[in-house]
Amino acid sequence: MDNYIIPAKTRIGHVHLKVSNLQRAMDFYIGLLGFELVTMYGDQAAFISAGGYHHHIGLNTWYSKDGGPAPQHTAGLFHTAILYPERKDLAVILKRLLDAGYPISGASDHGVSEAIYLDDPDKNGVELYWDRPREQWPFDEDGKITMYTKALDVKGLLALAEGV
Repeated sequence: MDNYIIPAKTRIGHVHLKVSNLQRAMDFYIGLLGFELVTMYGDQAAFISAGGYHHHIGLNTWYSKDGGPAPQHTAGLFHTAILYPERKDLAVILKRLLDAGYPISGASDHGVSEAIYLDDPDKNGVELYWDRPREQWPFDEDGKITMYTKALDVKGLLALAEGV
């Protein structure tokens, strides 16, 4: 077992986020980002998904009701990454965020993906992204992925959201 490698088809199933105000978190994740409410666990937790999965994100106040955000310079979750199926889907959510005046903290092209960065109302980091097809990923001469961080072509991305 010393050389164990996790199976290639393994996925991250869901994330539970501690939030201070459940309704405010639901307004962001459901009202703005468009996730669907699957079920509530009393008045302390909401389970939300894309496409009817039992839940992609759990929002709960079990240890955090009315609390402040986690300190920035301590260990913890850096961000939750939400993968959109197509570049156009990323364009639509970017336009939605801009139209709502929601603050965006960054926008990057990583070669393998394009990403929008923001914080949810509890200062939990959120990355909204889409992956380029694997054949478009940058590789070096040894076949290793050479990711980078460049400015995202926001204008080009938003052009995909026109008329949607």
